[in-house]
Amino acid sequence: MFEVGFSELLLVGIVALMVLGPERLPVAARTLGRGLGQARKAMHALRTQVEREIDLGVVELPNLDRAPLQRLEQEIRQGISLKAEPANDAATVAATKENAS
Repeated sequence: MFEVGFSELLLVGIVALMVLGPERLPVAARTLGRGLGQARKAMHALRTQVEREIDLGVVELPNLDRAPLQRLEQEIRQGISLKAEPANDAATVAATKENAS
Protein backbone atom coordinates (compact mmCIF):
# COMPACT_ATOMS: atom_id res chain seq x y z
CA MET A 1 0.00 0.00 0.00
CA PHE A 2 2.55 2.56 1.09
CA GLU A 3 6.04 2.19 -0.23
CA VAL A 4 8.03 3.27 2.78
CA GLY A 5 11.64 2.25 3.01
CA PHE A 6 13.87 1.79 6.02
CA SER A 7 15.36 5.27 5.75
CA GLU A 8 11.90 6.89 5.83
CA LEU A 9 10.89 4.84 8.85
CA LEU A 10 14.12 5.76 10.60
CA LEU A 11 13.55 9.45 9.89
CA VAL A 12 9.97 9.29 11.20
CA GLY A 13 11.19 7.48 14.32
CA ILE A 14 13.85 10.09 15.02
CA VAL A 15 11.40 12.97 14.56
CA ALA A 16 8.85 11.22 16.79
CA LEU A 17 11.50 10.66 19.45
CA MET A 18 12.46 14.33 19.35
CA VAL A 19 8.86 15.56 19.46
CA LEU A 20 7.39 13.14 22.00
CA GLY A 21 10.43 12.30 24.04
CA PRO A 22 11.54 8.90 25.29
CA GLU A 23 8.83 8.72 27.96
CA ARG A 24 5.79 9.22 25.73
CA LEU A 25 7.04 7.55 22.53
CA PRO A 26 6.25 3.92 23.56
CA VAL A 27 2.74 4.91 24.67
CA ALA A 28 2.12 6.80 21.41
CA ALA A 29 3.42 3.88 19.32
CA ARG A 30 1.23 1.42 21.21
CA THR A 31 -1.84 3.64 20.76
CA LEU A 32 -1.12 4.08 17.05
CA GLY A 33 -0.64 0.33 16.60
CA ARG A 34 -3.92 -0.47 18.34
CA GLY A 35 -5.76 2.12 16.27
CA LEU A 36 -4.38 0.76 13.03
CA GLY A 37 -5.26 -2.79 14.09
CA GLN A 38 -8.84 -1.80 14.90
CA ALA A 39 -9.15 0.03 11.57
CA ARG A 40 -7.93 -3.05 9.69
CA LYS A 41 -10.36 -5.30 11.55
CA ALA A 42 -13.25 -2.94 10.82
CA MET A 43 -12.37 -2.73 7.13
CA HIS A 44 -12.07 -6.52 6.91
CA ALA A 45 -15.42 -7.00 8.63
CA LEU A 46 -17.08 -4.47 6.35
CA ARG A 47 -15.60 -6.04 3.22
CA THR A 48 -16.65 -9.52 4.36
CA GLN A 49 -20.19 -8.38 5.10
CA VAL A 50 -20.60 -6.63 1.74
CA GLU A 51 -19.20 -9.62 -0.17
CA ARG A 52 -21.49 -11.99 1.73
CA GLU A 53 -24.58 -9.86 1.03
CA ILE A 54 -23.71 -9.59 -2.65
CA ASP A 55 -23.10 -13.34 -2.93
CA LEU A 56 -26.36 -14.20 -1.17
CA GLY A 57 -28.34 -11.65 -3.13
CA VAL A 58 -29.57 -9.96 0.03
CA VAL A 59 -29.06 -6.54 -1.49
CA GLU A 60 -31.69 -6.08 -4.15
CA LEU A 61 -32.31 -2.89 -5.99
CA PRO A 62 -35.90 -1.71 -6.00
CA ASN A 63 -37.75 -1.65 -9.29
CA LEU A 64 -37.03 1.78 -10.67
CA ASP A 65 -38.88 3.63 -13.35
CA ARG A 66 -36.22 3.56 -16.00
CA ALA A 67 -37.88 5.89 -18.49
CA PRO A 68 -36.54 9.13 -16.92
CA LEU A 69 -33.08 7.61 -16.69
CA GLN A 70 -33.16 6.53 -20.32
CA ARG A 71 -34.29 10.00 -21.43
CA LEU A 72 -31.48 11.56 -19.44
CA GLU A 73 -28.98 9.17 -20.99
CA GLN A 74 -30.21 10.04 -24.49
CA GLU A 75 -29.98 13.77 -23.76
CA ILE A 76 -26.45 13.38 -22.47
CA ARG A 77 -25.41 11.32 -25.47
CA GLN A 78 -26.93 13.89 -27.85
CA GLY A 79 -25.18 16.71 -26.03
CA ILE A 80 -21.85 14.92 -26.28
CA SER A 81 -22.29 14.09 -29.95
CA LEU A 82 -22.95 17.72 -30.91
CA LYS A 83 -20.00 19.29 -32.62
CA ALA A 84 -18.52 22.24 -30.80
CA GLU A 85 -18.19 25.45 -32.76
CA PRO A 86 -14.62 26.53 -33.48
CA ALA A 87 -13.18 29.02 -31.08
CA ASN A 88 -13.55 32.64 -32.09
CA ASP A 89 -10.23 34.02 -33.16
CA ALA A 90 -9.45 37.69 -33.69
CA ALA A 91 -10.11 37.60 -37.47
CA THR A 92 -13.53 36.02 -37.05
CA VAL A 93 -14.53 38.50 -34.35
CA ALA A 94 -13.34 41.45 -36.46
CA ALA A 95 -15.23 40.18 -39.54
CA THR A 96 -18.38 39.73 -37.48
CA LYS A 97 -18.14 43.28 -36.12
CA GLU A 98 -17.61 44.70 -39.64
CA ASN A 99 -20.65 42.82 -40.96
CA ALA A 100 -22.76 44.04 -38.05
CA SER A 101 -21.88 47.70 -38.74
